Amino acid sequence: MIPITCVMLQRQHLLMALLAFEGMILTILVTIMILMLYSWMFVTLIILTFGACGASLGLACMVMMARSYGNDHISSLSTNKC
Repeated sequence: MIPITCVMLQRQHLLMALLAFEGMILTILVTIMILMLYSWMFVTLIILTFGACGASLGLACMVMMARSYGNDHISSLSTNKC
């Protein structure tokens, strides 16, 4: 519940929202590893892979947005500016 509220509170910068999202992925991974007692290592590997793919896509979108808009403010993503 705490990582979800962190994502909701980070409304200014995209980088902070991405960091909160990565914290949420790592929290889910650690919870699964503790609950399964290392018996399903394949599932944890899949979750880690999806987390890495999500992080790379988010970083690529942030770099593209910073190059085109000049900042990483989430308010720059408004569709009303088109």
